Amino acid sequence: MAMGSFNGTGSQMPTAEINMTPLVDVMLVLLIIFMITAPLMTHSVKVDLPRASSTPTPEKPMTLQVSITADNRIFIGSEAIEPTALESRFREAVAQDANVELHLKADRDSRYESVAETMSAARRAGLGKIGFVTQPGISNP
Repeated sequence: MAMGSFNGTGSQMPTAEINMTPLVDVMLVLLIIFMITAPLMTHSVKVDLPRASSTPTPEKPMTLQVSITADNRIFIGSEAIEPTALESRFREAVAQDANVELHLKADRDSRYESVAETMSAARRAGLGKIGFVTQPGISNP
């Protein structure tokens, strides 16, 4: 509330005080709204949903387990493969199953070049799904 002065001029100067009454009123209204709506947000509506029986597809795509050792030797499963024959093996797998997946495990000390060559051979052969296999829970210091 603005008060006048007693200097006798009769002119009132505006005061630069912030009127807190509207702010407090708005905050109290919001508090009441939140107090009313908070219990409604935790209330769930029981709905009787329809039931449908479906079974997951039993067929899983074929997977190729490719491993690269520390000395850059390449294995498909437990069979050692030369890098030159790798792309033809990938093509054979794609011919058997179009949705074949490649799971690539590479040793920590293997060269990046051999990993990149294996991935590019898989891409040229038509393998679209390539995944990297890692060991969970192990962090580098």
